Amino acid sequence: MALALRFFTCFVLTVCIAATTNAVISCGIVASSLAPCTNYLLKGGAVPPMCCAGVKKLNNIAKTTPDRQQACQCLQSVAKGVSGLNPSLASGLPGNCGVSIPYPISMNTNCKK
Repeated sequence: MALALRFFTCFVLTVCIAATTNAVISCGIVASSLAPCTNYLLKGGAVPPMCCAGVKKLNNIAKTTPDRQQACQCLQSVAKGVSGLNPSLASGLPGNCGVSIPYPISMNTNCKK
């Protein structure tokens, strides 16, 4: 699991360096906010309180359309690089944390819209 978390962190840092938009939010903010969710997204079980705190933080800071687009792109990029990520757990995460977002969490979501 530690190897998966290290890979996740390295991948996110790579994505952060490569991402360029007018958004204020960065992939680093997205990654650090959701890092406590990694084990849950791989194995399921109870959603850790720190994970929900990160989901709520991310929702609170990603208010503008460019920020939400950037967060969406970062999430999709990171998800592609994490082997074993459960897409149904990822899509249900906001709701499990009491957060309502205006778009589905999915690899099929068009982040540009």
